[in-house]
Amino acid sequence: MNPQKTGGVAWLQRALPSLLVGALVASAAAIAQDASKDWPQFGLDVSSSSASTAATGITSANVASLSRAQVPLDGIVDSSVIYLHGITVRGAAHDVFFATTTYGKTIAIDANQGTVLWEFTPAKIDTWNGTRQITNSVPVADPDRKNIYAAAPDGTVQKLSIADGSVAWTTPVTLSPEREKMDSALKVFKGRVIAVTGGYIGDRPPYQGHVAVLDAQSGKLLHVWNSLCSDRSGLLEPSSCNGQRSAIWGRPGAVIDPATGNLFVATGNGTYDGKTNWADATIELNPDATEMIGNYTPENNAELDAKDADVGSTSPFLLGNGMIAQGGKDGTIRLLSVKAIAGASPHAGNELQVVQTPGSGRLLSEPAVWRHGSEEWIFAADSNGTSAWTFEGGKFVAKWTNQTPGTSPVVAGGLLFIYNPKAGLNVYDPESGKLTTTLETGTGHWNSPIVVDGKIALPEGNANQPNNPGVLDIWRVGAAPAAPSGAKPATH
Repeated sequence: MNPQKTGGVAWLQRALPSLLVGALVASAAAIAQDASKDWPQFGLDVSSSSASTAATGITSANVASLSRAQVPLDGIVDSSVIYLHGITVRGAAHDVFFATTTYGKTIAIDANQGTVLWEFTPAKIDTWNGTRQITNSVPVADPDRKNIYAAAPDGTVQKLSIADGSVAWTTPVTLSPEREKMDSALKVFKGRVIAVTGGYIGDRPPYQGHVAVLDAQSGKLLHVWNSLCSDRSGLLEPSSCNGQRSAIWGRPGAVIDPATGNLFVATGNGTYDGKTNWADATIELNPDATEMIGNYTPENNAELDAKDADVGSTSPFLLGNGMIAQGGKDGTIRLLSVKAIAGASPHAGNELQVVQTPGSGRLLSEPAVWRHGSEEWIFAADSNGTSAWTFEGGKFVAKWTNQTPGTSPVVAGGLLFIYNPKAGLNVYDPESGKLTTTLETGTGHWNSPIVVDGKIALPEGNANQPNNPGVLDIWRVGAAPAAPSGAKPATH
């Protein structure tokens, strides 16, 4: 006797919940497996550690022999890219890099063929194309792997469909995009998109730094924390606040503690009073950015402001045992206790340790934090060199240094990758600092690599030289992708 036939509808009603649960579990497992091969945001994870423990297929034995393709882009990507494995674009499965150009075009590139799958162009791009109004932002992928979020120079964040680049919503996060720049990477965490604003080159007020939190589903602007006039919520007209500057412009933007959801940002030069104006400071906010729950500034805040030595030239980075560290333009990295800087009262000085950046250079990149076995390693690069420390006994312990410049470091597959913007992607043994190889590249600026799923991607070019062509370098194990010449991208 066939119970499926005899039970009829009743059997189906009983079986359907189990069938649905099984399908959902299988779907979730497939998504998780694919997601393990993703690089979904700047720095890989919400804390921007820039360190992956996943196998990449790229090793010290084969990295020098990787094949490279150079994919021409419709604009310069003076930042980094993100990557999703095995996603559906235009009805077919692809491995895809996503990048945002300095004038706000977001481009989906097939990682295996080097072809452009779609290109989103902001509607008003002609009003700022060719001007100083640019973005150095990096898009972020939604955990659903069906959408990404990208910024544009008009001060907006948009939700784009991975399938075809169509727009679900567009939300402004500044009232003055010609003054307040979309400088940093976007983040997404537990249904919230986090964007920050900075200022354009030359520090031309009026502008302020803001942390904007949006609902990922609807695009609604939920809250804005203002680094100046912090007693006022919502978007500010820059001229309406007596405090000026205080850009938030570190490469990762907001850094998120995955355990608490708290946001960490650093602010640049500007007005500081320890009450409502928080320039040249490290700030901890609650997950919705409705409350400041910690703050720190160096004792020489006024001197840093006068010398254009921003604390906020880089974002804070998170360490173990309740510690964070903050670099800056003054050539130092300061070790801080999260507990010691807690509360709304101003905290100045009392650093646990201060170490010099490589060659005491300005730190404009974001350090990488590599948790290797029981050890915690920190790698930083600036225009004067590269250095490595371990975090032992509650302090930085120097391990090695060299005089090779670099942008934001990346650790993946047991190798350390650092782009020299004067040309060349250097690959090191992270523990000894020994150079494994240098992969050939052109010159750049703030560009940094990602290394994932048997691939390396690095954009070339400098936003300050907008007439130069944009290029994405892709290295792969095996044959290199070959982008067809003269291919016309799909646009929206």
